Amino acid sequence: MRTTRVLLVAISLVVVFLIYLLPKAVVEDESQLGTGAVSVDSLTSPAGAHGNTSKEKAAAIKQLRARYLSSPATEKSAIFADSLASLYKSAGKFDSAAWFAKEAATFFGSAESFLKTADYYYEAYLFAIDPNKQKAMASQAQTYYGKVLDKQPDNLDVKTKMAMTLLATSPPMEAIAKLREILDQNPEHELALYNLGMLSIQSGQYGLAVARLEKLTSVNPQHVQGQLLLGVAYANTDQKAKARQQFEKVKKLDSDPAVQATADSYLKDLQ
Repeated sequence: MRTTRVLLVAISLVVVFLIYLLPKAVVEDESQLGTGAVSVDSLTSPAGAHGNTSKEKAAAIKQLRARYLSSPATEKSAIFADSLASLYKSAGKFDSAAWFAKEAATFFGSAESFLKTADYYYEAYLFAIDPNKQKAMASQAQTYYGKVLDKQPDNLDVKTKMAMTLLATSPPMEAIAKLREILDQNPEHELALYNLGMLSIQSGQYGLAVARLEKLTSVNPQHVQGQLLLGVAYANTDQKAKARQQFEKVKKLDSDPAVQATADSYLKDLQ
């Protein structure tokens, strides 16, 4: 199977794209991640030009930033920062979104504001290509997920994302161990099952991926990403009939052209 073809589905299924964007520590020596110190501010500062942002969004961001910079450090300023975070998110600039969300969270101090900040840093981490930036964004996400867990210690979704950030900052097995702990608490936790299945595929452990993803799709048959990856796992364990059924199922579940094209491409390989 030409696994790079999964990139096609990234247009609509971002989590599938993450297979190829996650730190390579899962399957490579962790020393390859690099050890150079990086300033978080230099990576998250929103001052740089965003060439891919539409003119309309860029203008809105510029106007709102001016209002934010001219406001004193009050609730009004925090609201401007929160609005800027949302604008940057909609523009796909998660590092800048995280920077402004952090500014707002510093004022609000609520679990909701900490979670928003953490999630933006998490997205920035997932989309980062440079290993040093991955590590910096992951560390920031960990900080703010930690603040959420201080207020919501039983939030398994947050614990799952925290575990995934460990791939950039710790030995890979620490992340795996944390995900398994989550499944010990809730064997049907979808995000933990999905991530373990995804990591198993990334590391070539397709049999283990089948077990995790079969469980996931039994818990939630509508989980398109899980159904797609289960098809990939079946195809790589010589279960072609099951793989074909999976890709046909994916086509029925999601009519998005990118999903359809990806499923068709896999089906063609199975002929």
